[in-house]
Amino acid sequence: MIAALMPTYSRAPIAFERGEGVWLWSDQGRRYLDFGSGVATSSLGHNHPQLVGAITAQAARVIHVSNVFRIPEAERLAQRLVDASFADSVFFCNSGAEANEGLIKIVRKAMAETGRPERYRLICFEGAFHGRTLATLAATGNAKYLAGFGPVVDGFDHVPLNDIEAVRAAIGPQTAGILVEPIQGEGGIRACTPAFLKALRALCDEHGLILAMDEVQCGMGRTGRLFAHEWAGVAPDVASAAKGIAGGFPMGAILARESLAKHLTPGSHGSTFGGNPLACAAAHAVLDVILSPGFLDDVVRKGARLKAGLEALVQKFPTVFTEARGQGLLLGLKCALPQAEVQEALIQEGLLVINAAENVVRLMPPLIVSDAECDAALDMLRAAAARLHKTANKRAVAAA
Repeated sequence: MIAALMPTYSRAPIAFERGEGVWLWSDQGRRYLDFGSGVATSSLGHNHPQLVGAITAQAARVIHVSNVFRIPEAERLAQRLVDASFADSVFFCNSGAEANEGLIKIVRKAMAETGRPERYRLICFEGAFHGRTLATLAATGNAKYLAGFGPVVDGFDHVPLNDIEAVRAAIGPQTAGILVEPIQGEGGIRACTPAFLKALRALCDEHGLILAMDEVQCGMGRTGRLFAHEWAGVAPDVASAAKGIAGGFPMGAILARESLAKHLTPGSHGSTFGGNPLACAAAHAVLDVILSPGFLDDVVRKGARLKAGLEALVQKFPTVFTEARGQGLLLGLKCALPQAEVQEALIQEGLLVINAAENVVRLMPPLIVSDAECDAALDMLRAAAARLHKTANKRAVAAA
C-alpha cells in the first residue's frame, strides 16, 4: 500500500526535531553537522535569532495578503535587491522552479513585444538543472527527469558547458537567448569559466539575444558575492534567485533589467503567495545579515580555507576522492567510490552532505559556519575517508 506521503524522494531514515546554527538533532538524539543546508537553502543556519525574530514579529501582524493590494514589505525588499544588483525590477514567487518558469516567460514575452515573436528558443547547457515544472524540465534536458511526462516543451537547445563555439553554432533565427547557471549545483559543482561568461555576454550583445542566469543555488551569497556572476565581471539581463533568499522560508525571485521587466504588465504573470509579508520579512532578515559589512568577504575566506582542506583530502585519499570543486561555500568532492557509499560513511561520522551528478558530494554549509565547524567537518571527512580507503584496498586485494 502506498504511503500517505507520495514516494517522490528516496529519503534517508533520519528525522530531525531541532537545529541550532550549523547543527541538527535527530529524533533519536544524535547531533549532525549540517553541510547540506537543505540544498543550499538554510543560509543563516537553524534557529538564527534575527530570522526567527523577524518571522515571529511579522506573523503576529499579518501573514498574507493578496497581490491585488500594495505590499510595502515587498516593495522595500525589491528596492534592496535592485540597489545591490544589476536589476531594475523584481518579481517575487515561491521557489526556484517558479522563478525559472517566470524567467522563461519574460524572455519570450520581451521578444514578442519587441516585434520578434519567432524568437522563443533558449540555448541551455548539458548538466543543467532548472526545476521540475514542464518547461524547466525541458530547459534542464535530462532524459531521466523527462521520462513519462509526455511531449517535451519545445524551445530549448542544449550544448556543452564552457564551449563557446558550440553556443555560437546553436544560434539560429528562432533563438531568443541563453540560459546558464554560473555554477551548476545539481550538475556536480561544474563552474563556468569567467572567460566563458564574458563570451556569452558578448554573443548576446552581438546577436541581440537575452542573457539569462539561473542563480537559484549559487546566488544569495553562496560564493561570497551576492550573485555568482559578479566574479566574472559580467551582468545578465534577467536572473532567477531562490533557495537561500529567505533562509529556508519558501521564496523565489526574478530580477530583470527594465527592458525586459516592462513587458510583464498587469495580468501577464502572477503568484498567489509570491512576496507576501511573511516571506518578505524572512528575506529582509537574510539580507540584513549577508549584506552587513565584511560578511561576504568572510564567506570567501572560509570557503577558500575549507576548499584547501578538501584538496588535501584528495591528495591523501585518492582511492576515495579525485577532485575538489567549487567556490565560496558551494563546494564538492568528486568521488572515486560510489557517492552513496561515501555519503553513508559521512552520515555515520555525523556529517550531512548532498549528492550531485558526476559522482560528486556537495558541501554547502550555512553561510554563518565558523572556522571550528569547518575543521570539524574536515575531521569527519578524514575519518570517513580513512575507513573507505581501507575498504577499497581490501576489495582491490580480493579482486587480485
